Amino acid sequence: MIYVSRKEHFNAAHKLANPNWSKEKNEQVFGPCANENWHGHNFELIVTVKGIPDPETGFVIDLKKLSVLIREHVIEKVDHKNLNVDVDFMKGKMASTETLAMEIWKILSKRIENASTTAELHCIKLYETPRNFVEYYGE
Repeated sequence: MIYVSRKEHFNAAHKLANPNWSKEKNEQVFGPCANENWHGHNFELIVTVKGIPDPETGFVIDLKKLSVLIREHVIEKVDHKNLNVDVDFMKGKMASTETLAMEIWKILSKRIENASTTAELHCIKLYETPRNFVEYYGE
């Protein structure tokens, strides 16, 4: 099994807040991430695909095609956007990095399988900061 990854970058704002809680409780739980005026991050998205290389191309997946899929279906929707307000697939959801990673998985999983006869999505790794990131394996 070969694992192939593509890294993309986007900037986005969000706010962590439970609408059922008071302002004080949100600030207690989420700290500055509950800022009513939002806050932003320079996200790094790493999409890892696994599979057996195609005998005709040597590719698990054409990385150019993977980049186009990621940009078209994810980056264009989230880059320089407010995750809580502007992003259709995040409407009504907590705009945490964990939730965002799971939603990105849902968007890319079938598209990746359709783009290659040998590839399947293995992992979404999403860096919110250089020290804070999540990994999601579709489980």
